[in-house]
Amino acid sequence: MPDTLTPQTLSQLPADRPLYGVIGWPVAHSLSPAMQQAAFDACGIPARYVKIAITPEELPSAIAAMKARPLAGWNCTIPHKNQLFTLVDECDESSRLIGGVNTVVNRGGKLTGHSTDGRGWSRAIRDDFGVEIKGLRILLLGAGGAGQAIAHQAVREGCRDLVLVNRTAETARELAGQLARPDIVRTAAWEPVALAAVLGDIDLIVNASSVGLKPGDPPALSAGALNPGHMVYDTIYNPSPTGLITEARIAGGRTANGLSMLLHQGALSFEIWTGREAPLEEMRAALWKAATV
Repeated sequence: MPDTLTPQTLSQLPADRPLYGVIGWPVAHSLSPAMQQAAFDACGIPARYVKIAITPEELPSAIAAMKARPLAGWNCTIPHKNQLFTLVDECDESSRLIGGVNTVVNRGGKLTGHSTDGRGWSRAIRDDFGVEIKGLRILLLGAGGAGQAIAHQAVREGCRDLVLVNRTAETARELAGQLARPDIVRTAAWEPVALAAVLGDIDLIVNASSVGLKPGDPPALSAGALNPGHMVYDTIYNPSPTGLITEARIAGGRTANGLSMLLHQGALSFEIWTGREAPLEEMRAALWKAATV
């Protein structure tokens, strides 16, 4: 069986055990199979978790094929989260707020969509830095899909201040309007003077943009703009370290990357599918191993 399936090769999956997977385009790089298969194995659940490469044009027909196969559930990564939201039968509150789905449960052909990104991020911050979101002053770079989930979660958990920054300023303003909390949410321009004006009053910096994803990208912020009191979380985990993480370390700040967010959102997905507590340490070990191969 190939390492990555397509909608046309779904029939190669054995039908003798529950089937789960991750869909995306591209998806061959996904670390989710190692983590989720380790979870099923640790719990003695005879399930199989696979990667399925689906183009945006194929998504509607592919979802129909996955229902018919059937797959019991799946994760969804870029670029399908928003389109998948329109293809499920019902959604949880988190998905409705951001208009995107990253976890699906298939029960008898009825698809329920969930978003575990926001809760996965907050658990990662607690895990990596030992702090709660409540009361934190947060600078969020990026107001796209991941940024939206993080922003909503930060407000839901009672952050003290949330500064939204996006390369397209209007996108940040739109997100601020959706959050409807002018008492704690504001925007700033993505330029050195504006950022310098707010960074002195920030506890946690989160990069949810794509800056740092490509080799040669300049760091999202420079060491000169950062200080040892900053906690810096970059949702990008490959490459590692990103330019932002490197600059934050030079400045003496505490750092972490998005591998922990992937772990915790994946653990939440497992719990949604199975109704069982995720075997977090087994998932963590498998994920960290896969990330270093």
